[in-house]
Amino acid sequence: MNKRVSILTLSLLALPVLAFAENPPVSEMTFILNTFSFLVMGILVMWMAAGFGMLEAGLVRSKNVATICLKNISLFAIAGLLFYVVGYNLMYQGVDGGFIGSLGFWSADDTAAAAGDYSAGYAAASDWFFQMVFCGAACSVVSGCVAERIKLWSFLAFCVVLTGIIYPIQGSWGWGGGWLSELGFADYAGSTIVHSVGGWAALTGAIILGARKGKYGKDGRINPLPGSNIPMATLGTFILWMGWYGFNGGSVLALGDAASAIEMSNVIVNTNVAACGGMVAAMIMVQLLYKKVDVTMALNGALAGLVSITAGPATPSLGAAALIGGVGGVLVVLAVPFFDKLKIDDVVGALSVHLVCGIWGTLAVPFTDPEASFVTQLIGVAATGAFVVVTTSAVWLALKYSIGIRVSEEEEMLGCDMSEIGMEAYPDFQTIHIGSSGLGSPQLSAALAGAVSRPVKQQ
Repeated sequence: MNKRVSILTLSLLALPVLAFAENPPVSEMTFILNTFSFLVMGILVMWMAAGFGMLEAGLVRSKNVATICLKNISLFAIAGLLFYVVGYNLMYQGVDGGFIGSLGFWSADDTAAAAGDYSAGYAAASDWFFQMVFCGAACSVVSGCVAERIKLWSFLAFCVVLTGIIYPIQGSWGWGGGWLSELGFADYAGSTIVHSVGGWAALTGAIILGARKGKYGKDGRINPLPGSNIPMATLGTFILWMGWYGFNGGSVLALGDAASAIEMSNVIVNTNVAACGGMVAAMIMVQLLYKKVDVTMALNGALAGLVSITAGPATPSLGAAALIGGVGGVLVVLAVPFFDKLKIDDVVGALSVHLVCGIWGTLAVPFTDPEASFVTQLIGVAATGAFVVVTTSAVWLALKYSIGIRVSEEEEMLGCDMSEIGMEAYPDFQTIHIGSSGLGSPQLSAALAGAVSRPVKQQ
């Protein structure tokens, strides 16, 4: 479904054809309800930024929690500014079946509506806000994957390019009336346009950045580096789950008539059931493979189900939605060790959730939507992936060979909280070995000893 399909068309689906008017005028109430839907659903999507922040804060080690919190809230601010300065127009203005929109600042024009002409269907600013929070969500995917070893300002510089240029350009192809839209590519709320874009960007970043020190042994051993706070990660998952109702439900793009209300209800229920299916399937899969249930795998199973249903939440039955989400839950359990075998260090499982399940969800659309073509879906996945891999690789490499993207080994051992921002999330606890392992150095031990002015909790 084209993200920019006319709200007027949607709002008239349930109305009888009038003999005296080919296109009956949009009422003020329809205008109000559509605008209200954009704003409220956009707020729910914005709330997902908190979910990403809490999930990632719980899954990184305690010495990096403050930094990951700062990254998640600052990248949202960057997305808001860049989508205003250049992103929205690149994505939606003047695409006309092509590959890119126009340059320029976005500005709201509600002159006609203020004069009583409601044919636009919604207030301009409500549409901008709803589209902007999706841009921020795509960028949030990258943060957790490259956590614990990337420089703060290098990461934020990458966010500027991703939110201002890369995301809007590829988004224009499917949602802005571009060439993929002309082919009939279906991505209802962004399994590919949002989630896999963040996944591809995270993949190139993780490869170019390299793994965390100590994650992979020379003998091929994979060393677990447990997160700091499972309850916080669980809270983050609950917040994301809740925000997804706005992510998918708001993508109906209307609430001014009964048909839109029915569709939104079906979308939200399918979204919920897919998450349930993803979590249960992941739990069963982990139990069968490892004889114990991993909490983080269960959390990622729910998110996998949510990503999987996002490309086509309007057409499946409840059973089909649960199955689509369940397949996503199985895929995420298989994908996490797969990336580890490749020595691609993904701190929070973002590649498995957003990239792998984003692709699966997009390719699954034709199973329940007879108007969707598997070939077209595959073209959309491949084209988006190729574009994002090439452009994000260029940005990561440019940053690497100019200002650098990785903190030093000693800064990584100390933790990004102290080395990058000089502030700890948990100042009453210090969980770093000082001079007790071969991973540090005498200089690191001295730096740590000087940085800690309180008793240290030894492990």
